[in-house]
Formats: sequence, C-alpha cells, structure tokens
Amino acid sequence: MAFAAATGVMPLDMPESILVRFKGKRQPGVTLRDLVHAIPYYAIQKGLLTVEKSGKKNAFSGRVLEIEGLEDLTVEQAFELSDASAERSAAGCTITLSEDSVSEYLKSNITLLKWMIANGYGDKRTIERRILAMEEWLADPSLMRADADAEYAEVIEIDLEQLKEPVLCAPNDPDDARLLSEVAGQSIDEVFIGSCMTNIGHFRAAGKLLEKQPAGSLKTKLWLAPPTKMDQHQLTEEGYYGIYGRAGARMEMPGCSLCMGNQARVAAKSTVVSTSTRNFPNRLGDGADVFLASAELAAVAAVEGRLPSVDEYRRYMGEFDAMAGEIYRYMNFHEIEEYQKAASNVIPVAQEA
Repeated sequence: MAFAAATGVMPLDMPESILVRFKGKRQPGVTLRDLVHAIPYYAIQKGLLTVEKSGKKNAFSGRVLEIEGLEDLTVEQAFELSDASAERSAAGCTITLSEDSVSEYLKSNITLLKWMIANGYGDKRTIERRILAMEEWLADPSLMRADADAEYAEVIEIDLEQLKEPVLCAPNDPDDARLLSEVAGQSIDEVFIGSCMTNIGHFRAAGKLLEKQPAGSLKTKLWLAPPTKMDQHQLTEEGYYGIYGRAGARMEMPGCSLCMGNQARVAAKSTVVSTSTRNFPNRLGDGADVFLASAELAAVAAVEGRLPSVDEYRRYMGEFDAMAGEIYRYMNFHEIEEYQKAASNVIPVAQEA
C-alpha cells in the first residue's frame, strides 16, 4: 500500500489461467452440479490433479479457472460453478454467459434493489448508484471475452455427450470425483440439501419427491436449509414447507447451516450425502463420511437410504424432467408481483460526484 501511495501504481502478478471448455449437449439426468464435479474428474483423467496427499498435484492451484461452452446458463446457475472454484484452490473463476442471461439477472436485481429502498434498507444513495450503473449497462450492454489467441497453462475439454451419469465427490475430499456407478449402493444415514451451491429449484425438486412419500417414511435424517430468507418465504408461499414437515425433514435457518460446520452437526461417524461446497474431514460431523452430490441425487438418497444405481436415479430424474417447467423457476424479482409493486414507486436519483 505504501508503494502504491508513493508511486500511484500497484504492480500485480497476473496468474495463469486454465481453460475448461464444455462442448456438446448435456445428457438426460446430468445436472449442473455434475458438471461442477466433472471438472476435477476430467482433471484427474488428464493427470492434472491427484487425490493422494503425498506428492499432491493440483494444476488449478493459484490459477484462474476460465469456463466456456455453457453460455445459456442463468447467472444463478453460473454461481454453482464459480463457487466451487474455491475447492479447486483456484485464484478466481470466470464463466462466459450470454448477454440475455446477464441482462435478465440485472433486471431482476434492479427490482430487488428498488424493493430494498422501498422497505427502508440503507444506504439508499449507495443502492441508487448501483441501480443506475446497472441501467447504464442495460442501455449499452458489453461483455468481456477471451482474446482469440489467448494462451492457457492447461486446457480441459469436457464432451457433454460422453458424460452420461452423475459425478459425486467421495469422502472426504472435494477432489475425489467419482461416477455414481462406482459408489452406488452405499448406505446413507443423513442427507443435507442446502448451501450456496443450491437454489430454489433444488428445493422444489426435493419437495416434489417428498410429496409422494408416506408421512414419516424417510430412511434417512434429512436436513434442509434454503440459501436465503427470500427462498424460504417463496417456498412457504408455494406450500413446500408443509411438504417438508409432513415428510419429517428438519428445517434449518436459511444460510450455511451444516456446510459451515460450526452450527448444526450430523451424527458422529455417519455416512452423509451433502450438497455443500466441501467435505473435508470432520467438517459436517466428527468422523462422518460425506459424499458431495447434486440436490436431485441427494433427495433420492434421502428417500432410498442409499446411493441409487444409475438406472434407479434415471427413473427418478425422468419424473423431475417431466415437471422441469414448474420446478426450475428462479427468483426473478422483476417477474414477482410482490417485488414489482414495491419497486414501481422507487425512482433512483443520480448523485453528484
């Protein structure tokens, strides 16, 4: 800081990048979380990552993870990939998205920010500046893209046509990525669906599955923690909290919950399926063995009491896919009447510098 203050410049070393390029069409039953885990899975196959701690190799460490080929994702979905870059020990993460995806996200956020002003959140001037900056971008959108001749430390290409089943991370290492067929049949004691790796669609999917089960028939202890209070409110309005209660699920306060490791805890030495970001030893519970998986697979494991076979999983996913339009709707605040109404009365004012 002293150097910057004295000279007016701050020299920084720009880390190298690793490009992860997805290509092809995602196969039925393969979720976005599976693509998250496909990155370490393919890195292991390519010799860029090892699970063994002795002589550990991790090509991602200290480098920027650049992801291409998933431009049609929503920004909410993109967070699921970028959040997991921390588990790769990456210095940062970028994802190329379409202009439409970014525009929709900003429109939603403008409505949310106006709703916040209408409800007395502060600092009003700071929020107004953010709204105006977003509106300025929407008036003349521009997205950064890698140069055509950009150089990368490594390039990992993942053919979605070849990825035909879920990918999990085995206990207790987020680098230990394995196909479902390698771990199917494992008995499961507890299931956690929550953390920043989930969104409201995941909880609807879990609710649709739980709704079909007899009350109190779960074969596991199921923990549910929506990431935000807004998700909790919307799920309550749609009747899902009633479904969770009848199924016997334990509802946690919105936020990190078990993922944080210092709030609720799973039973000691239990075997768990979790949607959390990481499964380091003893993080969710003392001596617990924790598999990381998608919310959909976690919900199936909660009902079955074990990791299903690939065929069993696909049957469940067929039911989810049939209801996809109803389940996988995101919190687009500019399309929700409650937020639209409050936002309509807010007109941000430009402040003098």
